[in-house]
Amino acid sequence: MVVDAVTMLDELLQIKMIGIKKVQGGALENSQLVAGVAFKKTFSYAGFEMQPKKYESPKIALLNIELELKAEKDNAEVRVQNVADYQAIVDAEWNILYDKLDKLSKSGAKVILSKLPIGDVATQYFADRDMFCAGRVPEEDLKRTMMACGGSIQTSANALTDDVLGCCDLFEEAQIGGER
Repeated sequence: MVVDAVTMLDELLQIKMIGIKKVQGGALENSQLVAGVAFKKTFSYAGFEMQPKKYESPKIALLNIELELKAEKDNAEVRVQNVADYQAIVDAEWNILYDKLDKLSKSGAKVILSKLPIGDVATQYFADRDMFCAGRVPEEDLKRTMMACGGSIQTSANALTDDVLGCCDLFEEAQIGGER
């Protein structure tokens, strides 16, 4: 399997493109070589079951952006005089999140992969628009995906043009052992 993996690389792909994923359970004979990039989807929120599991020729957004409502109460002290001021802060937080999600949706990307968490609101938002998302993707897997599919890892949702989005022939979520 190792020899097969190395021979799949062409002169443009470096040896670090080969990754090994360990999955609990099964026997050694269940090991398989994936001709592509594989990563574990390590954490899912409500709504992920509704996301499509297979795409042909999707655009891929590679992100280093947190797509969840932040618990600002843990990070800062905000003093307000009345309920309306508090509601304005809450509304601003929701608007910031929905602005990012809207920009990702309008970019044309069907697959959203982020190094940082993608929360339940974002997961459901993407599922409602037939998009796939995975958060907490290890950085080495994001970089491997970028080298294989093109594009670049973005730290903002503001400039999502075709030249920063990756693309692949086939993207598929599959169950391997007890893990996705």
